[in-house]
Amino acid sequence: MQLTLHHPHPWDVSPTEAVAIQRELAPKVREEALSRPIETVAGIDMSVREDRVQAAVVVLRLPKLERIDTAIWRGPVEFPYISGLLSFREVPAVLRALAQLRIVPDLLMTDSQGKAHPRRLGLASHLGVLLDIPAIGVAKTRLIGDPAGELPVEQGSYVPLLDHGDVVGALLRTRARVNPVYVSIGHRITLPEAIALTLSCTQGYKLPEPTRQAHLLSRGELG
Repeated sequence: MQLTLHHPHPWDVSPTEAVAIQRELAPKVREEALSRPIETVAGIDMSVREDRVQAAVVVLRLPKLERIDTAIWRGPVEFPYISGLLSFREVPAVLRALAQLRIVPDLLMTDSQGKAHPRRLGLASHLGVLLDIPAIGVAKTRLIGDPAGELPVEQGSYVPLLDHGDVVGALLRTRARVNPVYVSIGHRITLPEAIALTLSCTQGYKLPEPTRQAHLLSRGELG
């Protein structure tokens, strides 16, 4: 996959500089309807063990969710763990993994936040803006915000996630009576489309297949 960075910036920065970069990039996030149907989704996840990182990408083709490409990049951790600055720790490794793909996926799905971030630029948004590719974040835990009501127990139910009155995402029940995932737009997609895509990529597990399989690959558990 040929990578073109639309808003390149340095990665070897201080936390204060990283926050400034996030604030500069956040207004570039576009919340808009998809320009064409999504046929391929790249699930992205990574694992960190001591001072080493392993970024994994699994590309699935809709609607059958057949695996058509994978990539792994291993290397040193180059940025400390700081809440709200996860993309500076993970995106450089993810970019190196994406560069190994044979195809360009239609959409990126990360196990992280998108707009549901204090500065509205979680990893999914940061990555989407850099590559100008539609992206969504499907996180297992909440970073900010509060649900706008009670979430029904049925599969497919969702409620908006609000932060200071701003809709930043949604709590989505991918399995009945199982804790929800937190869906937020990354770039070039609407929240209803992100919710629908997440559900279309879910098969019997809490996590959608692209990020579930990327999670397994990043830990050496995917056959």
